[in-house]
Amino acid sequence: MARSARWAAVAGAGLFVATVFVGVAPPVVGAAGSMSDGTSRTGDPAAAQDTPVVVMETSMGTMVLELYPWKAPITVENFLRYVEPGFYNGLIFHRVIPKFVIQAGAFTTAMRKRSTLPPIENESDNGLSNKRGTIGMAREEKPNSARSQFYINVANNSSLDFKGPQGGWGYTVFGRVREGMDVANAISMVETGVGRGMPDVPLKQVVILSAALVKD
Repeated sequence: MARSARWAAVAGAGLFVATVFVGVAPPVVGAAGSMSDGTSRTGDPAAAQDTPVVVMETSMGTMVLELYPWKAPITVENFLRYVEPGFYNGLIFHRVIPKFVIQAGAFTTAMRKRSTLPPIENESDNGLSNKRGTIGMAREEKPNSARSQFYINVANNSSLDFKGPQGGWGYTVFGRVREGMDVANAISMVETGVGRGMPDVPLKQVVILSAALVKD
């Protein structure tokens, strides 16, 4: 089954947020906000001056996330409103599919959900694509339904991108993994099964120990 079809099958009304619970190495960030392949990281020459960085410690290693408020201001602000009070600390990666995505931001180790803020506006029309190593917001079927759940692309997933006024809304990309993509890849390969009625749950929990803003 194709990855996109599989997600539609397992997630019910939403591509990522389950209603039952509610070849080429990635470019490396270089100097002045450029990639190792010589391309611009953001298309904004001033962007490097305004890049929030979040260090996420997990039970499988550390990932450093850089966020793009000039591309997704609402989404970045929302994500940081969860990071700063420690909302993500102690939550698990509850959905993992190899060569697709790893997802977190909803469930504790006891598979209990935490209360969230109101849903936010969809910013998937910001020109950013769901490429390998990028971070996006999970949501339900309605475009403006993202809350706390996020995912990291471990493959190029253009099927999740904004398709234009006639093609439908996508899933908002708002940053990328600056360091620790090897950790994301390792998480994507753990053994999974069904957990409390939801598929693709790691059999050995992968826990977010802490997520902290280190630069803004």
